[in-house]
Amino acid sequence: MPPPRPQPPTGLPPGPPRPGASLPGLTPEQLTAFAAGRVQFRNRETPGTGLGPIFNEASCFACHSEAGPGGAGRIQVTRFGRTVSGIFDPLTELGGSLLQRRSIRGVVREIVPPEANTVAQRQTTALWGMGLIEAIADQTLIDLAAQPSVDGVQGRVAMVKDLVSGEQRVGRFGWKNQHATLLAFSADAFLNEMGITNKFFPDENAPNGKQDVLDALHLPAGVDDEADPATGKAAMDRVTDFMRFLAPLPQTPLSATTLPGQALFKQVGCAVCHVPTLTTGTNAIAALSNKPAPLYSDLLLHDMGSLGDGIAQGAATGKEFRTAPLWGLRASAPFLHDGRARTVDQAIRMHEGQGATARDRYTALSDADKAQLLRFLNTL
Repeated sequence: MPPPRPQPPTGLPPGPPRPGASLPGLTPEQLTAFAAGRVQFRNRETPGTGLGPIFNEASCFACHSEAGPGGAGRIQVTRFGRTVSGIFDPLTELGGSLLQRRSIRGVVREIVPPEANTVAQRQTTALWGMGLIEAIADQTLIDLAAQPSVDGVQGRVAMVKDLVSGEQRVGRFGWKNQHATLLAFSADAFLNEMGITNKFFPDENAPNGKQDVLDALHLPAGVDDEADPATGKAAMDRVTDFMRFLAPLPQTPLSATTLPGQALFKQVGCAVCHVPTLTTGTNAIAALSNKPAPLYSDLLLHDMGSLGDGIAQGAATGKEFRTAPLWGLRASAPFLHDGRARTVDQAIRMHEGQGATARDRYTALSDADKAQLLRFLNTL
């Protein structure tokens, strides 16, 4: 797949990063890679570049665009499967667990099969600061999970097989921590969201698992996303560069009206899971090495009780979700995994399982204290 024409990595205004800006401290070469990745991120694929035959959207930007390239999105995807006696079956042979809702011309679209009795919606997460998240050492998250429980809250790491290295790593990307690295996250999205095969996912998705339908299309042999001989990078690599070097949305400065809410955030117990800052490990990329990552998450799986979506994925059960990072919260409405909460107040009140104690403390606050806490959260 030929790369789109990159734009020069210049023109960013001085001062705090704006949405879609690069991390500070990148080298000229890294800025060039970031710019080329940003172009690829916005590029609309076509059947000629490998789109389909079944897919959800034709570009990364179509789903990750709120507040700027890499933001959250209001587009939702459908997950489905069958649960019997508490055991979840993703119905892989019927095209599960992800539904591809669109198709190229002449190809039947997927449907949720009648065998499915568990169906859930997932909305697009923001990609702010993903490189910093990737750079947090596995051991940091393992140590967090080993800390004594507080209020009955005990997160756990999701050990997953990294597609890139083949090693067991701590998952940290996706609603269920199903990926450990950005390249694996990117490769998965290329195939399952856009239908573009690559070296990690070389096989096309058959509509609802119907291989005969796929065979009848007589698609070209080989993977769609081939590396550019000049750079050695495929499209998914360029998108990975963009995500790795993408800055988080900066917190707005605290003031006399927002500072009191920070103390309330800790007082009610939100910070037990939404840990304000983690630190990256030593990294070959100086901009990612030993840096504070104020993501407001422990990146662990937590049992959310009835708020769970019933979809077991990777190492996560149907009741578990990764603690959602809160940086960029003010540009991420609606909230929760399926967007059911229109406001942050609603999202807090809907917490269940291990989030119930903090929820109850929040609801017991005076109206004035609730307003202070919400004002603080709106700085993130």
